[in-house]
Amino acid sequence: MIRTSIIFLLFSFSCTTTQLNQALGDLNKSIGGEKPLTTAEVADGLKEALINGISKGSDQVSQLDGYFKNPEIKIPFPPDVKRVENTLRDIGLGGEVDKFIMTLNRGAEDAAKEAKPIFISAIKSMTIEDAWGILKGDQDAATQYLKRTTLAQLKEKFKPVIQNALNKVNATKYYSDLVTRYNKIPTVEKVNPNLDDYATDKAIDGLFLMIAKEEKNIREDPVARTTDLLKKVFGYNK
Repeated sequence: MIRTSIIFLLFSFSCTTTQLNQALGDLNKSIGGEKPLTTAEVADGLKEALINGISKGSDQVSQLDGYFKNPEIKIPFPPDVKRVENTLRDIGLGGEVDKFIMTLNRGAEDAAKEAKPIFISAIKSMTIEDAWGILKGDQDAATQYLKRTTLAQLKEKFKPVIQNALNKVNATKYYSDLVTRYNKIPTVEKVNPNLDDYATDKAIDGLFLMIAKEEKNIREDPVARTTDLLKKVFGYNK
């Protein structure tokens, strides 16, 4: 039997409990003998999709070179002190700058290993209404929901992880040494930006970018729906 598009159906309804039940009733009629989706299945499917995206995205960036060799999320020298990088390269310290950038990304890769449980824990608070709203939303609606509802808490929890990671790979020391050497150059304006805040924000941005890509992939590519529930929630035949 040709399955009616779940996404198309959802655009006709808002997310009150009564309207969710109405949507499910109409879906039941449209697919005849097939077992219809329940509101719980929609919520579970969205949570499963998020967990899959988070797991795959986090696993990708936490590997060696997950940040450093991915041009989409590679963390550069802090742009607000770009003059530091340029000056250091001009005086022959380009190799030291490159070493710092590599260790900065190594720190993010190391921290990303700890990010997955933080994200997954946040998903558990998603309501059924949230799930239906996400299902009929944009390609990155679930990622945006996660960002909107967890970003402040995520930063608070993630910052100590990135601090420890940067210290572990000596990125903080390399940065301090570079800034110290820069500040000794005559006539330059002294700088002392917060590396931990910068690295934390960029590492989280990279994670969200990869998660959004995985979410879009699950929505668009049937092959990416690796479980029966994902196929049921996101799949349809035109």
